[in-house]
Amino acid sequence: MPQVTFVWPDGSEKTFDAPVGISLLEVAHKNDVPLEGACEGSLACSTCHVIVDEKYFAELDEPSEDEEDMLDLAFGLTHTSRLGCQIMMSEDLDGLRVTLPAATRNMQVG
Repeated sequence: MPQVTFVWPDGSEKTFDAPVGISLLEVAHKNDVPLEGACEGSLACSTCHVIVDEKYFAELDEPSEDEEDMLDLAFGLTHTSRLGCQIMMSEDLDGLRVTLPAATRNMQVG
């Protein structure tokens, strides 16, 4: 089973099993990782914003226009920022590392 490592803003990290076919947001919620996901993965907020390790960023599908619009609202946006609800776990992502931003903005749309 693939694994994902979440890195907290203070540099601490934890690694969890990440079943194929579920989102990174779901992995976070199953393991009490503080990744909010206020809109429950409906692409209406940016509270599941994560910063993907450069090594894995190219392995991800291209973000949709809707995801890019929501990322524009994210706090601490970087060139490897993505929404956790849009990262679907696969065997190719085994070892994925993502950093949780220091803060989030809950600016839901709709």
